[in-house]
Amino acid sequence: MDNNKRKADSAVGEENPLPTDAATSEEEEEQAEIDNAQSQQTQQIVQTGSITPAKGRHVIHCLTIVGQVEGHYILPPQNKTTKYEHVIPQLVAIQEDPQIEGLIIILNTVGGDVEAGLAIAELVSGMRKPTVSIVLGGGHSIGVPLAVSAQQSFIVPSATMTLHPVRMNGVVLGVPQTLSYFDKMQERIVRFVTENSKVSADTFRNMIMNTGELVMDVGTVLDGQQAVEIGLIDHLGGLADAITCLYSMIDEQKAKKEQETASDTAEEKETSAKAPSRPKASRVEVYQPVMRRRLVKNRRREPFRSAAAVKNDSAVAGVWPPHRLSGPLTGQNIRSGQERRSWDGGAKSYVNPFGDAGPVSD
Repeated sequence: MDNNKRKADSAVGEENPLPTDAATSEEEEEQAEIDNAQSQQTQQIVQTGSITPAKGRHVIHCLTIVGQVEGHYILPPQNKTTKYEHVIPQLVAIQEDPQIEGLIIILNTVGGDVEAGLAIAELVSGMRKPTVSIVLGGGHSIGVPLAVSAQQSFIVPSATMTLHPVRMNGVVLGVPQTLSYFDKMQERIVRFVTENSKVSADTFRNMIMNTGELVMDVGTVLDGQQAVEIGLIDHLGGLADAITCLYSMIDEQKAKKEQETASDTAEEKETSAKAPSRPKASRVEVYQPVMRRRLVKNRRREPFRSAAAVKNDSAVAGVWPPHRLSGPLTGQNIRSGQERRSWDGGAKSYVNPFGDAGPVSD
């Protein structure tokens, strides 16, 4: 009996084998996909200094601006730089990629080229997708416009921001035009910062021209709390606060788009309902072109007849002049005067469009 039971158990095991091989292969495929995604993210970080995490509540792009913003001149290799020719295409791709829903910019920069920094800041401020910036460590010099270019800005309490006037390296001509050029460039920065933040223009100018704080420079150094108090930065917080704010902005934008789509659909339906329908053509309007084609066809078949013959036939029919028929259209033959059947029941008068005494046919 025990042998029979063992045989039955072995038979059942052979019929229903455990799916160990299939489960192992699925786990290996999942692990391979995870490794491939991590490898791609690592390459993206190494090549561009950015990353696009896709496993969160929304797909956002993280852009880092660190070191010195490199402009039209290549900096020495020992300097850690952010190349604006790499950042600008990324911003365009982020704006046009439908899968990316928002952008977070992490700043830790000492400044750099003024025109390159302003170019990046202008692109960020002109984006339609939700954008958030966070200052870690420092956001000095041209890093100030970069920090305020996002729709919402954050700064950690330990970070600092240095506000100072524009300066130039290299040969400088000691002429009034140089000072005028400096003043115009400084005004560009002041205008951009004040338009994208809550700080006033007078307060910002007074801080960048402050001579009583820095030992060997002109300007002001602000920590995180002071930057928020004067209105230069919107919020005091860390990474989690910035991401939470970005997610809420994405949700609001989605809800707004859904409302606009619903309102547009309702307006289209209302417009289509109010649009007047095209009236149907009457029976006379439908048959009139057909009658004209038949007139032309029969007119071509008729031989040439003299005016006297036409006048005599018209006198017999009782109609003169021969090119105009008064009264309802009855299908009369002008030459013989013979009455023929009417095609529209005598509902409308007819004028011969050819101006001659050709036959009238139905």
